Amino acid sequence: MTMAMLVAVLLLLAACSSEPEATYEPQIVEVTRIVTVEAPARPREISRLDIVRERGNLVCASSRTAAGFGFLDNEGNTTGFDIDLCRAVAAAVLGDANAVEFRLTSVAERGPALQSGEVDVLSLNTTWTSSRDAQWGNFAQTMFYDGQGFMVRKDLGVSDMMELAGARVCVQQGTTSELNLQDFNNQNKLNLEVITFETSTPTSAAYEAKQCDAMTTDRSGLVSTRTGLADPSAHVILPGTISEEPLGPVVPHGDEQWYDIVKTVMAILIYAEAYGVTSTTVPDAVTGDSAVDRLFGLEGSYGQDSLGLSDTVAQDIIRAVGNYGEIYDRNLTPLGLKREGSRNALWAAAPCQECPKGGQVYAAPLR
Repeated sequence: MTMAMLVAVLLLLAACSSEPEATYEPQIVEVTRIVTVEAPARPREISRLDIVRERGNLVCASSRTAAGFGFLDNEGNTTGFDIDLCRAVAAAVLGDANAVEFRLTSVAERGPALQSGEVDVLSLNTTWTSSRDAQWGNFAQTMFYDGQGFMVRKDLGVSDMMELAGARVCVQQGTTSELNLQDFNNQNKLNLEVITFETSTPTSAAYEAKQCDAMTTDRSGLVSTRTGLADPSAHVILPGTISEEPLGPVVPHGDEQWYDIVKTVMAILIYAEAYGVTSTTVPDAVTGDSAVDRLFGLEGSYGQDSLGLSDTVAQDIIRAVGNYGEIYDRNLTPLGLKREGSRNALWAAAPCQECPKGGQVYAAPLR
């Protein structure tokens, strides 16, 4: 290496050694830790079916003053058409048609009893209306088709409701009957004097005491009331109706399974009659009739398991309370409420195949 080259190398090394040391700033690195946290398990919502079974009985809002529908017999037993509908539900969900607490409920108490959920079902001659459906509960099935009429004493000499102009009319307060009467009076300008009472007993008592010329409610209610008067033959129910009154059981809002159960129980009563099966002819082995075998849980199903009911639930119901026709004949036929030719005949009992059916009692297919 020449002297010149050596000097150049030394100068380069000196230059490098004179540069300041490099400094390094610490870097902050964010580390995200992914932690999986399981949400606390939501407690299983207790259904009304669970509540009824845990309690061991069905709470049914009912009447004890409506002959044929809900009343006390001579032995102190609660009986009637509406009562048997509740017994059918008890047979379905508890296997015991007698496991029912019948809670006496007035007309004014019906809505609050359903809204509060203090009763499992209301079966009390209650008309299905849009506002009640929205505010009170779900109407499960129309089980009796009725209409509002008038009852008068024969000696009044009236044969038609339009002849009641200026008459005093007794009606129960807070009912569809009161509202229908107002409409009828206004539309026909009859100038009726309307006298209201809080419950049915003073209403009929006032009528019998001649505080009113006429009494109005559903025709079935008039028939029921007339049986309790001192001289039923002295009173006549005028022909015709002024309203449509579909009656049936109601359940509280908020539990679709319970609503479906009660609807299905009502359908079982109707279809058992349609298939000709009574309380004494319930099959417990395959019959070869697919509709009958499906109804009684011997072949196929119609959703019993989804509802929390046994496959053979229809056997329990029909053996305990009978079919729709048996319930009707046991409670209402003795009052003179004949089914033949009425809306309360089965749809299957109509006289022809292609014309509209004569009866309106039918339910959704059990499939």
